[in-house]
Amino acid sequence: MSAKKENAAIVGVGVLACAACCAGPILGFLAAIGLGTAAGFALFGTTAIVLGALAVVFILRRRRRHANACAPTSAPVSVEMPTARARP
Repeated sequence: MSAKKENAAIVGVGVLACAACCAGPILGFLAAIGLGTAAGFALFGTTAIVLGALAVVFILRRRRRHANACAPTSAPVSVEMPTARARP
């Protein structure tokens, strides 16, 4: 074999060893990032849905409370005629 082919073979074996050694941790890291993204998406999505539901419940309760406070009475209500004051 020539010197160029020997050097290429050594570099090829080095590249193969590096890929075999580092591929697992690199792929594991990339998978963790992907799982973290999916978990974050699910967490924030669920949080938004829960907060939205709580807001709807709060608003509906508040509207019902104010609607019940202004219930019409069965008795007539007397209203006085306003008096007009003369301008000085």
